[in-house]
Amino acid sequence: MKKCVVIYNKHSGKKKKYDFLEEYEKILNKNDYEVEFITSNYKGHVIDIVRDLPNNIDLVLSIGGDGTFNESMRGNFKREKRLVLAHIPMGTTNDVGKMFGYEKDCIKNLKMLMEGTTRKMDICTINGEPFIYVAGFGKFMNIPYETKRKSKKRFGYLAYVFNGVKNFFGPTNLHDLTFEVNNEEYNGLYSFLAVTNATRIAGMKIYDDIKLDDNKFEILFCNIKKRKDILKSLKYLRKTDITHVPGFYFYKSDCIKIKFNEENEIKWCMDGEEFDVHTSEVEIKIDSNTQIMMPKKNLEELFTNKKK
Repeated sequence: MKKCVVIYNKHSGKKKKYDFLEEYEKILNKNDYEVEFITSNYKGHVIDIVRDLPNNIDLVLSIGGDGTFNESMRGNFKREKRLVLAHIPMGTTNDVGKMFGYEKDCIKNLKMLMEGTTRKMDICTINGEPFIYVAGFGKFMNIPYETKRKSKKRFGYLAYVFNGVKNFFGPTNLHDLTFEVNNEEYNGLYSFLAVTNATRIAGMKIYDDIKLDDNKFEILFCNIKKRKDILKSLKYLRKTDITHVPGFYFYKSDCIKIKFNEENEIKWCMDGEEFDVHTSEVEIKIDSNTQIMMPKKNLEELFTNKKK
């Protein structure tokens, strides 16, 4: 039999109970997988678990929020031989899971996965550390990691909304930076940056046509500071793509280099979690050597390679 390790984060999501694991074992056994279940017990634990797995593991399946999947990927990047990863959403927003085509029924999701396929997927790295779908800083980017777990357990996605309203009425800082992208150099003051390889961010569909194997990622800078201008940009979003909203600057590339021309340390968000960069110079680029198992549902939309 093939070997599958299932790693689950019992703290993810709103009042979730993992009483379905016995059914998971039956389904995986039926699909010729011998199963080992491992619980993550602290922040960063999944990184250590995946890093230390033996090389004869055929599939690593993480269950939890986007942050759990991020830790699984980061652990995989620390290995000499990378393993095939898969992820089933059990968090609060589950942007990656929804992009892959998963639904709310966790049993159905596993069956969809078992009927799915394995694809090589572009993974972005920030100074060598991988992230699954988004990294950035500035206005609103602090909401995911500053929203308390207790609130997410109680209110679910609404906890992010409450914190977002509070953030809206707070100060908006502009950061002086220089960046190089597509062989051009730019300098300016920006309130926000999001580097993504996804259709969704924070529960909202941001881009329409995103490919996960085109060796490119999407870059969005913003220099909007005043609250009235933020509201105007939200009105524009009802009529047009975010790439055409005034105050936003969009690029598509396989590499961006950023230098912060200020002394204050910038707080980054990476896949919904706070990430310490500890340097004024950042390079984000693509790694295309990771295999992800996923359902077939959205493959045609998400990949340029139509092979199934």
